[in-house]
Amino acid sequence: MKRILVALLLTVFGMGGIRSSSGAGELPAPAKKIFVVPIREDIMPPLVYLVRRGVKDAMEAQADLLVLDMETNGGRVDVTEEIISIVGQFKGRTVTFVNRKAFSAGAFISVGTQTIFMAPQSVIGAAAPMILSPGGTGAEKLPDTVEAKMTSGVRALVRASAEKNGHNVAVIEAMIDKTRELKMDGEVLNEKGQILTLTDVQAAKQYGQPAKPLLSAGTVESLDALLKKLGAADAKITRIEPTGAEKLATWINAISPILLIIGMAGLYIEFKTPGFGLPGIIGIGAFVIYFLGGYVAGLSGMEWLLVFVIGVALLAVELFIFPGTMAPGLIGAALIAASLLMAAVDWYPGTPSLPTLPQLQLPLRNLLIAAAGSTAVMWALSIWLPRSAYFERLVPRTASGVASGEKKAAEQAGQLGLVGVAVSPLRPGGKAQFGEQILDVITDGGMIARGARVKIISHSGTEAVVEAVGEISGPS
Repeated sequence: MKRILVALLLTVFGMGGIRSSSGAGELPAPAKKIFVVPIREDIMPPLVYLVRRGVKDAMEAQADLLVLDMETNGGRVDVTEEIISIVGQFKGRTVTFVNRKAFSAGAFISVGTQTIFMAPQSVIGAAAPMILSPGGTGAEKLPDTVEAKMTSGVRALVRASAEKNGHNVAVIEAMIDKTRELKMDGEVLNEKGQILTLTDVQAAKQYGQPAKPLLSAGTVESLDALLKKLGAADAKITRIEPTGAEKLATWINAISPILLIIGMAGLYIEFKTPGFGLPGIIGIGAFVIYFLGGYVAGLSGMEWLLVFVIGVALLAVELFIFPGTMAPGLIGAALIAASLLMAAVDWYPGTPSLPTLPQLQLPLRNLLIAAAGSTAVMWALSIWLPRSAYFERLVPRTASGVASGEKKAAEQAGQLGLVGVAVSPLRPGGKAQFGEQILDVITDGGMIARGARVKIISHSGTEAVVEAVGEISGPS
């Protein structure tokens, strides 16, 4: 498991440290460890995984400064909200450097950090909500009622973020809501009906008493120049680079319930047939891809895959080596469920090791969908598979104890009425011994204790259906 780190107590430094268009101030305390995360292209789901990885790596390293290198036209509001939440997990100083442009969602993310710096000729703003055209080729203006509703929600989200980080809320709202006029020191900076967009010079201009920059703490030539001003001369700088796997993780996590269903169904077929074949390979492959998706998305480490493997091993011990002992099966099932759940929990270094309910909501939803889907699939397979032509391909005719469909039907007919002993508790499934043969059995609804006499009354797929016919002495 990831070691829980104790966050460092950081010195809070002033915001006027970089020479701006309006003057200079005290430089902030030098940073010792700096992490730089790029915000590029459109704000879409793959970027969530990149930012999450960068923030968690910074927290693991106990960095004291996180810098977002911003250049974007914007993107989805839901993704923006998630990124702001992730950045908010970082306990040190957070800074945005607007490298060239921070439009729309880029402006929202910028005010999610404590300080904003801008490059020469860079711009920030134009954050009115838009909707993609049906073909995804451009943006269209929202209907008035939809625009009003969305603007209200976005404004509340960004206002809360701006207030938390000490930014001018009136400036942010003028970037979102065209009905807002922005007037500072008698100067109208944005008229009603317009959406505010600021250049680096405008954003750094100071207003009010005492004078404060409108939005930007200063203009610097480049990211490297900014890092030097922030203490990079003696700091360790780590730049988070996109791997390309973030896009793959987006698709993997989108189909995670399907992967779980395939994995459970594959292992079910494998347990029901002798040897090891294609169903087992497919099932294991689906689970590996599921855990890989969580790892690439920055949600969990691969340690949960190890927990899953241990759980499957204990379940196999219960089914094939010590049937009826209960303990290995229960522990194995608990480990499997825990690993599948925790592999999708968004956990951050330094936070409590036990997940909160909001952290569990999405993993629990996916797990419940997968459990319902896999139960339906396994029930269908238990009825269809033994009667299908594919069963002959999965189970070789020469395999020990396996007969053709016709022979199997004849064997089952000959088993009707046999009386044996339950060698494991039947709750309702388990195993019973009839002479020298031990069979997988299931009751007709009730539970039967180990050692009870049972009689075969019918068959359900490959399992014999039994009923209790009395008790015999024996181990319990």
